[in-house]
Amino acid sequence: MTTRVAICGDLFMRAEFFAAALRDAVPSGLDLSSMELPWPDRPMHHGYEAGDLSGLKEFMGAPEEIAAFVEGAEVFVNHLAPVTAGMLARLPQLGLIAVSRGGPVNIDMAAARDRGVKVVNAPGRNASAVAEFTIGAILAETRLIRAGHESLRQGDWRGDLYRADATGEELSALTVGLIGYGQIGRRVVPLLLPFGCRILVDDPYVALSAEHRAAGVEAVDLDRLLAESDVVSLHARVTEETKGFLGAPQFARMKRGAYFINTARGPMVDYPALYEALRDGRLRGAMLETFWQEPPPPEAPLLKLPNVTLTPHIAGASLTTVRAAARMMAEEVRRHLAGEEPLNPC
Repeated sequence: MTTRVAICGDLFMRAEFFAAALRDAVPSGLDLSSMELPWPDRPMHHGYEAGDLSGLKEFMGAPEEIAAFVEGAEVFVNHLAPVTAGMLARLPQLGLIAVSRGGPVNIDMAAARDRGVKVVNAPGRNASAVAEFTIGAILAETRLIRAGHESLRQGDWRGDLYRADATGEELSALTVGLIGYGQIGRRVVPLLLPFGCRILVDDPYVALSAEHRAAGVEAVDLDRLLAESDVVSLHARVTEETKGFLGAPQFARMKRGAYFINTARGPMVDYPALYEALRDGRLRGAMLETFWQEPPPPEAPLLKLPNVTLTPHIAGASLTTVRAAARMMAEEVRRHLAGEEPLNPC
């Protein structure tokens, strides 16, 4: 018996990677069709508050076009395409949606449950990439890599960055605070340990591993982490509890001259408050990978500050991530076809 599988990839999660992983996991019996969306060359939508797409976040594609492509398929392997209640009503044969994201933010989960469509995702698929990127972000700030680059690119040889009152400490002399100890935070810890820095972790829902406790990592509350850390790095997930939870009071609790790193998500941060803390010199610098909207408006004052390093939400971008996500989705499809329980049900 042949199973029809529709694959919707893009210019990062290429459909060919999904297809190759599927053929490895299920060598026969699959009828694969694929399409690709133009992300990241074109930005995705970040939240939509009206019509059939209400409640969906971080998606790309027109529902009518996606539904027409998926029609008749029993399995939909997806990255960014939206799946709405209206679309599911047109797809009675669909039994599984495998979405290669950390969360199914582009899927109407209530509608999927109502129609008995299983949804699986790929938690941690880019955790290694983001953890590695975080170390680079911390070094870019604390070792003045960004400051030196910006000045030299403009023809200014900043020899003064070698002055004792301009340079800073090595990581071995710093305290790094990690807000969040999930898939990414847990991977940042072992990358930081060889530097010899003190590591604090705040996560009210996840306990430190025995290995990390033995290595000297300390579990603390948020107030203590902010007060004692030279570098604060955000690794929490966006929930109703965490939306905007880093604002003016929290930045005021941080050490004067500390650094803030955000490789997580923008909605957790009050960016006007962060701007004030950076402009006034309370925080020495920040590395921002995500924003309140993406892309942020080019005239935004935060983008003009000289003590901020900016990247366009690329921390998870690696071929390792692509291959890992494709393998995870292929294994979920294999299990579905074999009648086995999913590894990561949503």
